[in-house]
Amino acid sequence: MKHDDHLPDAVDTSDNPFVKHFSDPEAVAHYAEGPRRVVPGLEALHRMTAILLAERVPADARVLVLGAGGGMELQVLAEAHPGWTFVGVDPAAAMLRLAERAVGPDMMRVALIEGYIDDAPPGPFDAAVCLLTLHFLDAAERERTVSEIHRRLRPGAPFVAAHLSFPQGDGRELWLDRHVAYPVAMGADPAQMRGARDAIATRLATFSPDQDEAILRAGGFAEVSLFFAAFAWRGWIAQA
Repeated sequence: MKHDDHLPDAVDTSDNPFVKHFSDPEAVAHYAEGPRRVVPGLEALHRMTAILLAERVPADARVLVLGAGGGMELQVLAEAHPGWTFVGVDPAAAMLRLAERAVGPDMMRVALIEGYIDDAPPGPFDAAVCLLTLHFLDAAERERTVSEIHRRLRPGAPFVAAHLSFPQGDGRELWLDRHVAYPVAMGADPAQMRGARDAIATRLATFSPDQDEAILRAGGFAEVSLFFAAFAWRGWIAQA
């Protein structure tokens, strides 16, 4: 597929340490525990996502889910809206197998693809979701990915994105501390979370909420609106 002239070519993220983490059997085996500890209000985020999409899509909507490994959002969306069908994309095969188990009998309405946004069908989709994923991409690849999501959507289709997004500059260290303090309070191992904090601080491309909104707009989306904020996490709904 030819990309728009102003967009950079796709990059190989196979060496990304965070992507590799999701191919580790032990990490995958304990995945379901992690997001609930790390993301305040994760269940509410999933429920709100289902509500926001339902405002703008038909009863038989076709929904693209990028970063679908684990299947947590797929499970919630499929249970809430039995008429919807889904295409889920994720680079980690082990995480897709986990998604199959999580979704269970609703898998008859779900197609899973191992890969990245370029491996997704051209659409058009009635909606798209990308939760806890875009923070793994640098600015250029994030904008390119958002643009590729946009071009797969029908005009006016909703897109929900949620990921790490917090003030940078002088306040960055405090927000990183808060980010790891929450899972520790929820029972996570403090030493493990200190390691996670160091990895995020040095190896993850995080941006301020204003910068993230600008990336969504640069990727073609309009009516970008913040609906979720929980410590270092932010979520937006936008319109193609």
